[in-house]
Amino acid sequence: MTSRLGRVQNRAPAPIQITAEQLLREAHDRAGVSVSKGTNRERSQITDPEELHEYRTNRRKNFEEGIRHNRMHLGNYIKYAEWEAGQGEFERARSIWERALGVDHRAVTLWLKYAQMEMKNKFVNHARNVWDRAVTLLPRIDQLWYKYTYFEEMLEQYNTARKVFERWMQWEPDEAAWTAYLKFEERRGDVSKMRQVLERMIACHPTPHAYTKYAKWEEKKRGAPVQARAIYERAIAELGDWEMAPAERAKLYINFAAFEARQKEFDRVRAIYEFGTSVLPLIVTDDLDEDGKAIAELHEAAASFEKQHGQVDAIEKLIIERRREVYTNRLKEAPNDYDTWFDLIRLEEEALNLQTKFIADREKEQDHFARIREAYERAVAQTPPSNTNKLWWRRYIYLWINYAVFEEMTAKDTERAQQIYRACLDLIPHQNFTFAKLWLLTAQLELRLGNLDAVRQIMGQALGTCGHLQKPKLYLGYAHIERQLGELDRCRKILAKFVQDAPASCQAWINFAQLEIELGENARARAIFDLAVSQPLLDTPETLWKAYIDFELRIEQDPEDKDFDDVKNHDSRVASLYERLLEKSKHVKVWISFAKYQLDSSGIESARQVLERAYSFLRQDGTKEERVLLLEAWAEIEASQPDNSQLAAVQAKMPRKIKKRRPRLDDDSQFEEYYDYVFPDDQVAPLNLKLLEAARKWKAAQQNDDEISSPLKKKKTVEAV
Repeated sequence: MTSRLGRVQNRAPAPIQITAEQLLREAHDRAGVSVSKGTNRERSQITDPEELHEYRTNRRKNFEEGIRHNRMHLGNYIKYAEWEAGQGEFERARSIWERALGVDHRAVTLWLKYAQMEMKNKFVNHARNVWDRAVTLLPRIDQLWYKYTYFEEMLEQYNTARKVFERWMQWEPDEAAWTAYLKFEERRGDVSKMRQVLERMIACHPTPHAYTKYAKWEEKKRGAPVQARAIYERAIAELGDWEMAPAERAKLYINFAAFEARQKEFDRVRAIYEFGTSVLPLIVTDDLDEDGKAIAELHEAAASFEKQHGQVDAIEKLIIERRREVYTNRLKEAPNDYDTWFDLIRLEEEALNLQTKFIADREKEQDHFARIREAYERAVAQTPPSNTNKLWWRRYIYLWINYAVFEEMTAKDTERAQQIYRACLDLIPHQNFTFAKLWLLTAQLELRLGNLDAVRQIMGQALGTCGHLQKPKLYLGYAHIERQLGELDRCRKILAKFVQDAPASCQAWINFAQLEIELGENARARAIFDLAVSQPLLDTPETLWKAYIDFELRIEQDPEDKDFDDVKNHDSRVASLYERLLEKSKHVKVWISFAKYQLDSSGIESARQVLERAYSFLRQDGTKEERVLLLEAWAEIEASQPDNSQLAAVQAKMPRKIKKRRPRLDDDSQFEEYYDYVFPDDQVAPLNLKLLEAARKWKAAQQNDDEISSPLKKKKTVEAV
């Protein structure tokens, strides 16, 4: 049957679009419900006075019911009163407010909202009455006084507002209230009354902040610097130490000095700062309180003033004095604070540089030398409290080193520098620890002075006294000095003693062999390496083997370095070294390095043989991560070959990476995830085991069937007979 629906003739959009929001709003409006944002209240359609009376009665009943259930809840009263005021029933509203105040007359919110209702509806006398009652009952609530005075001022009842302020000031409020009174008089423009208010304020609150506010008013508002200066002077004279905290006094001096600086009275500023810094000395602690920070700010302001308006030498001298005072006070609290001693000594050296810059006086220079020496002597006198803790001594010996360097380089007194080094060496407890740097610096000073016998005596004493500590820097530094002097035999003896005192130190063996290599004695170096690798205990054997292999590899690659023994022996010493190393350690990195060597020296077949050996060993050892590293290196080697036919076979051995779970070591109840590797050639054995297990189960099933069927056969045989 053909459809009789008509076709749409016009497919253009309608000029007025109907939205879902519009449909919902129309539906709610027809149902008498508002859908405005933030409200779901039902609309009341009131058409006559009787319905209005009924509506009001119901609302009042609800409000009263709420008050009856919770009489102490002031929110119910506030909502009730505001609703009555909205209905125009102000008498009822006032009655409700009074009922609420009867519950709690100390609630500031009630007074504020009560007065706001009266002011909003222009009941001025009622509002004044509410404010007056509020400030009478709650005179310590400044917010009520602020609102009351603002109310009277907005009504242009200035005398009434002033009377309110006077009532307020009788309670001696804080400075903010006096400031409000002052601003009120400023708006009225009565200077005499403003000054009276300020005088009464400093009488009520004799604080530096109040005096400063008074002085700034005279300076900025009235333009009277003489009166402002007099107020600052009154503050310093009238306020005693018991009336001012150190922080307040410091701020008063800073404000007074800033005022004089604005008046260009720089001599007065300097005098104020000198007086203030002398009365309030700088406090030096790591954790400054409010007083300490204010005093530091005062001293900083004084220094900043001198930087701007003082002479260069005076400025530098002031800064040095301030810093010296800081360091001295800090050292009184912590005499073993060596960082502070360094700072103090640097400060004295800066003072010396400043003196020589401005005044070239030899006598003054010697005075500064004496001051610096005194600082060093005081510093080195603070020995560390422990002879077993090297951390304490590590910073302490640099005081001696800097002292000796100062005497040698600045004071040009090498004899005194020698004495300083010797005194420091005598002070160190060498049975517990020593400092190779100090021994070497002492020997180098003697070397610069040309005393070779003294150099050898010092270094010999170092090796004899501190040989049990096995300090590599001592042996190597002494050997370096002898080599610079061309004494190769002495250098060999020193390094031989090094390996004798520290046979487990690979660094000693390597340096000994390196000396022979540099001298072209390959046979000696090889003998030293052979003796080293045969030691039963070594601290870092991998570095020793690497040095030995690198030595043989360099000789093998450079024909000029080969001696008679190398030419006579055609076999690869490097390969034999790798084989000896594999006897001691079969680490995967050793196998990979051996394979790369064979690749470079003998070709890919030799490298494959090494890799096959390595893979077989690691497979038997069960180390999966090392096998992965080996296969990756193997694949890289095969990929670098022109004929990479073996690359697929190597890649076929690559494992699959799977995620597993295992109990945590610290908590067996928790599990952690880890990655494991499954190699293709490791899965053959489990498969064979499964086949054997299946065959065993089939054989057991066959035996059971035979046992069940045998009685039936016997029964049939008997029946046949």
